[in-house]
Amino acid sequence: MAEVKRMTQTAIVKELAETTATNSRVVKHFMESLAELAVRETKKNGVFILPGIGRLVRADRKARTGRNPATGEAIKIPAKKVVKFRVAKSVKDAIVPPKKEKAPAKQ
Repeated sequence: MAEVKRMTQTAIVKELAETTATNSRVVKHFMESLAELAVRETKKNGVFILPGIGRLVRADRKARTGRNPATGEAIKIPAKKVVKFRVAKSVKDAIVPPKKEKAPAKQ
């Protein structure tokens, strides 16, 4: 399978600078500021919403019992905080269109 070409930060900055007719230095500073804001707000409030894209959400995981896959031995997994990104429905539907439901057959 061919390797997927991903956009780098430089490519994103260049694309945004061209589409907004702005200096790439300004766009890069904006992206860095947005990232800092997202981290700060998620840490402070537990959620940061990117309108039209999705939201960063801090969640608490409870302590649980797991298994060591190599030995099968039961181990305790401590409680911890994790960060999740929840994609907006409109973005999800644009990337992966929902399946159309079949009409029920009449008998």
